[in-house]
Amino acid sequence: MEELERIVESSKLKEEDRIENSLRPQSLSDFIGQGKLKNNLKVFIEAAKNRKESLDHCLFYAPPGLGKTTLSHIIAKEMGTNLRMTSGPVLERVGDLAAILTNLSEGDVFFIDEIHRMNHLVEESLYPAMEDFELDIIIGQGPSAKTIKLPIPRFTLIGATTRAGLLSNPLRDRFGIVEHLEFYNLQDLILIVNRSASIMNIEIDQNASEEIARRSRGTPRIVNRLLKRVRDFAQIKGGKITKDIAQIALNALSVDIAGLDKMDRLILSTLVDKFGGGPVGVDTIAVAMCEEPDTITDVYEPYLIQSGFIARTPRGRIVTEAGYKHIGKEPFKNLQKELL
Repeated sequence: MEELERIVESSKLKEEDRIENSLRPQSLSDFIGQGKLKNNLKVFIEAAKNRKESLDHCLFYAPPGLGKTTLSHIIAKEMGTNLRMTSGPVLERVGDLAAILTNLSEGDVFFIDEIHRMNHLVEESLYPAMEDFELDIIIGQGPSAKTIKLPIPRFTLIGATTRAGLLSNPLRDRFGIVEHLEFYNLQDLILIVNRSASIMNIEIDQNASEEIARRSRGTPRIVNRLLKRVRDFAQIKGGKITKDIAQIALNALSVDIAGLDKMDRLILSTLVDKFGGGPVGVDTIAVAMCEEPDTITDVYEPYLIQSGFIARTPRGRIVTEAGYKHIGKEPFKNLQKELL
């Protein structure tokens, strides 16, 4: 099956950079949610500024769309420094890393997205830069080659990853600040809807904000994406976004009350109708859905598990009681035995 962009996909879709930048909070005080993390960062940033030092290297890990990149922008602004951004896959050679590090100014923030995908040779070259603010450069080839240590300005590295388990221990241990971003609760998501609507000059009532927030999978990026699409429906049907218009729009987009889309519900129905609710292996599910196993495990399965609609067991995936109820089916009698 051809992989299409889903409106409830938490990863950034094409052409979203401009919109995201316009809605991105510019300070910690504007940043909604993640209260404990935000309070900790306030202390760390203020302490570093009082000492007139760079902030310790930071590692943020979380699913896509929860604000890792936004926090890097905010940290750079709060520290009064520049932000240089790249991603792990882009840094293919040590020379790529050296070109960036040698062009940094004192105190700058260097953000690497998907840092777990960085080439291991580049990663090893990053170690002395993080610890000693020196870069080992090899000059020449063969027996005459020699290594020189090139000093670089003190900087703050911010790494972001969706797969913290894939980071090597030596890299992870070099971060002084390690924080996990949680999914957002309903009240915080409602605040985000209202803030984004205000920035985009959209008139919206409170019930509509709650309806959009409830279907956004706890993810600000999805909240903003749904809000833009609901705005289109409201523009045609009357202007202001009401709860009724929000429901019409979201139903038309096949996003249900739990944030599941057509594909999510199809997976649940397939597990129940074709395999008796499971247990069934992911390879079998992939064949039944005409998808790749990696697509099932990386794209569709995480939210279904987080929502409690399916569960992983030693024998395979099964649909939980909540999953049965969501698609209007009765759970089979031995469901509890399978969960044990």
